Amino acid sequence: MAELHDLTALEQAEGIRSGDISPVELTEHYLARIERLDDTLGAFLTRTPEIARKQASEAESEAAAARREGRELPPLYGVPVPVKDLNQVAGVRCTMGSRALADNVPVLDDHVVTKLRTGGTILLGKTNTPEFGLPCYTENDLAPPARTPWDPERSAGGSSGGAAAAVAGGLAPLAHASDGGGSIRIPASVCGLFGIKPSRGRISGGPLLHDVSGLATSGPLARTVADAATLLDVLAGPMPGDPFAAPSLPPGETFAAHARRDPGRLRIACLIEPPVPGVEVHADCRTATTDTAALLSGLGHEVEELSLPADDSILLAFTRVWSVLAASRPVPPGGEELLMPLTRHLRARGGEVSGTEFARSLYAFRMLAQSLADGLMPPGGYDVILSPTVAAPPAAVGALRNDADPQAEFAAIGAYTPFTAVYNATGQPAVSVPLQWNAEGLPIGVMLAGRYGDEATLIALSAQLEQARPWAGRKPAMW
Repeated sequence: MAELHDLTALEQAEGIRSGDISPVELTEHYLARIERLDDTLGAFLTRTPEIARKQASEAESEAAAARREGRELPPLYGVPVPVKDLNQVAGVRCTMGSRALADNVPVLDDHVVTKLRTGGTILLGKTNTPEFGLPCYTENDLAPPARTPWDPERSAGGSSGGAAAAVAGGLAPLAHASDGGGSIRIPASVCGLFGIKPSRGRISGGPLLHDVSGLATSGPLARTVADAATLLDVLAGPMPGDPFAAPSLPPGETFAAHARRDPGRLRIACLIEPPVPGVEVHADCRTATTDTAALLSGLGHEVEELSLPADDSILLAFTRVWSVLAASRPVPPGGEELLMPLTRHLRARGGEVSGTEFARSLYAFRMLAQSLADGLMPPGGYDVILSPTVAAPPAAVGALRNDADPQAEFAAIGAYTPFTAVYNATGQPAVSVPLQWNAEGLPIGVMLAGRYGDEATLIALSAQLEQARPWAGRKPAMW
């Protein structure tokens, strides 16, 4: 018999609207699973059972009133959605994965939290993240490492590793996440989930910690395309003070609706060689990409091989900007000695970047975006670029971390994730699709990137792939 966590988020929401599912019962189900499994998965930094129970009780009353009065509820009303611990929830500890902020309790909500509150979702807690979200694994000095449920000896990726571990392990139906260099797509790949990095400006980063570089954005992690698209609808939309704004959907349109539409025949470029010199792509990731290319061709799309010249200039620009962002994170007096070696290394490096170098690096991002817009994806050009999400299968916990040599660690992180950061630099939307598992039973994601502002095409194409080769029925042993 199916349990509550077997249902998709949309099935849970429909049950709440009809009265067949109680938000209180649903919340208690997930709180019990968190209590039982989270010590193994390392999904949460802070649990909020009291808040969750209060919100669930209010949702139950409101859902009953809406049924009596014939009112519509938001699409994920009463559904639990944890928040990544890089984002602030008023009155709830926000550590950003750092011992230096272990006791930090903000007084304001980030805009994404405001959107989740307005949507009637339930806060189970704050999900695990590495310190300031800097590496592509989720290990810190505050909590156990986030582990992929498909093999708990391996990392759940990062920096949204806690969010991915929660969803893949059935501790939450879907989750808020964020992505500054691949931090939604990397955990999606290694945890067998669907994740969306939206276009720059699609989701507000305010009101306090705006990313002035434009690299980072919040987004959804989910088991199905429709669930992720619906959470994107909940999170999307400009807020006062936003420095960027992605093109809006036509009035009345939703991203969720595009998960039910045929994408039409698309021109798709298949990129297997990374645009970073000296990086090898594992055979499993190559096979996953070529197999997906064949599936896309079989679905009627025009797929062509693409190669980009390997060039480390964008990597250098990204490293400079990433280091400046690390140096810009607020650390209270006396907190520097509590930071992890990689964080201290990047903050020191960021302090050495001149204003002119920072501006030139941002200009390099703009030129890359212009090059892709002009050369690869103009009208009549490619609609989508297919590539591996990461360059290797899920890494063992601790395998990418090197406290003794953080410079070598940062290089290893770059070699593991040579494809993802391009679209943070350009601001284009990109998704990781969980179509493949290797011979060891480990998930191997593939990435689809689209034109700026065109998440709709990526969602429709991903839903077509999901229908052709369903993945949500595949569940790890601990499920």
